Amino acid sequence: MITGKNYIGNKLSSNGSNTYKTFDPKLNLDTEWTFYEATKEEIGEAVDKAQDAFQSYKNFSGAKKATFLEAIAEEIEALGDELIQAYCKESGLPEGRAIGERGRTMGQLRAFAQLLKEGSWVEATIDTAQPDRKPLPKIDLRKMLLPIGPIAVFGSSNFPFAFSTAGGDTASALASGCPVIVKSHPMHAGTGEMVSSAVIKAAERTNMPDGVFSNLNSSGIEVGQQLVLHPKIKGVGFTGSIKGGTALYKLANERKEPIPVFAEMGSINPVVVLPSALREKGLDWAKQYAGSVMLGAGQFCTNPGLILGIKSTSLDAFTNALGDEIDKLEPTCMLHPNIHNNYEKGKNELSNQGGADVVAEYKKSVAPNHAQQKVLTVNGANFLKNPKLHQEVFGPFSIVVRCADAKELTEVLNCLEGQLTGTILGNPDELKTYRSVVDALQGRVGRLIFNGVPTGVEVCPSMQHGGPFPASTDSRFTSVGVSAVKRWVRPVSFQNWPQEELPEALQDGNPLSIMRIVDSEHTNKKLE
Repeated sequence: MITGKNYIGNKLSSNGSNTYKTFDPKLNLDTEWTFYEATKEEIGEAVDKAQDAFQSYKNFSGAKKATFLEAIAEEIEALGDELIQAYCKESGLPEGRAIGERGRTMGQLRAFAQLLKEGSWVEATIDTAQPDRKPLPKIDLRKMLLPIGPIAVFGSSNFPFAFSTAGGDTASALASGCPVIVKSHPMHAGTGEMVSSAVIKAAERTNMPDGVFSNLNSSGIEVGQQLVLHPKIKGVGFTGSIKGGTALYKLANERKEPIPVFAEMGSINPVVVLPSALREKGLDWAKQYAGSVMLGAGQFCTNPGLILGIKSTSLDAFTNALGDEIDKLEPTCMLHPNIHNNYEKGKNELSNQGGADVVAEYKKSVAPNHAQQKVLTVNGANFLKNPKLHQEVFGPFSIVVRCADAKELTEVLNCLEGQLTGTILGNPDELKTYRSVVDALQGRVGRLIFNGVPTGVEVCPSMQHGGPFPASTDSRFTSVGVSAVKRWVRPVSFQNWPQEELPEALQDGNPLSIMRIVDSEHTNKKLE
């Protein structure tokens, strides 16, 4: 089923001579599949098809687009075990993780389908005319969200399903009315091609225009650069490293017509352990956090890379317990030798910083590409002085910071870059006592967690997966949950527009029966 070719709209294409293979990190061998990198001409054809498809797709009803998204979920499920096997082979991740992530991906698609069926997400607003208003008449103004055009989506290394080919970026863009061109991640190009085949089959089955979806292979950065620079591309979705995301952001802003780049990038997800948590549940939290640090070989964007507390014997006991618990866990396989090598490099660099002491380090021999976990500890003064200690190490690694007091703890939080999540462990009364700590943490993150672990991202309307830079390039938006659709639209006002020419969402009769704001009132009623 895996051909190694590109999907240029509905057709398979392999016009280029540059090829590459994916890698099985568990066997430490290349896979059997060969992939053809997209040529400049194939990229151009895919974008042209996307632009042509946009002319009709942007006007499709919510119900019709919902049918397409539901069909994608069905076709992904129909790929069965063969898809799961390809995922595991190219990622080194276990079957249970693959099945769970596939379920999440189908759930995301169906959630956006429900959003489209209900329809109120377009934020229709109507201010009716008042011709007799004094001293000047009031015009009729109506506003709603409309899609911006073809979107380039970059697949992520650590989520071959949920943040890649038919993941949240693609699902939200298609829901908004924007065609999608995926730059497939080279580490799981076979998985990406299989998912792409499901999207194309769903598009043909539901009579979507040719070009509403394309999938391009690339082992390097050239294809992605050409996509971002193409004048017909109107937005970019990215999940990955700070280096990659900021490079794309810069490239997009240097275009003659700059375009938005919504990149979800690095995060060390600080966890503040308040005194009551240490006294009452310190050993329990140590066990939970050992599991959280180790989850998925530490390859989650919400991995707890920084744990902070106020110096005490209770914090010392927690730190020692964390080290004991994490040392008991068996190392697991990372996604690729390159990721494993970067992990070792980052871990060693931070370990060699002055004032950093080892809490736990797994030293037994392991299979190739398996990550040996490590926990360091450092005092607050050294952490404040050394920005290198603030860097993310992508893998099962964490630092415990021992702050002298609440004031230093607040200073540490204020010096951090933007993060996806921030966690407080304690009791409700302490939130008042440590208000400055809570406020500092809130100012640096997109999601505040109380008495939990940051790993695990619920896909629902209230989820905010994004934060101040460099957690993401625009902290006003989320890449998880149905609100992610807002990234691919822009508001357009219609002034004194003829009724029959207005979008249905703005017509007096409200044929979609959606909720609207009419003269400052939330209502789904028709206008009299």
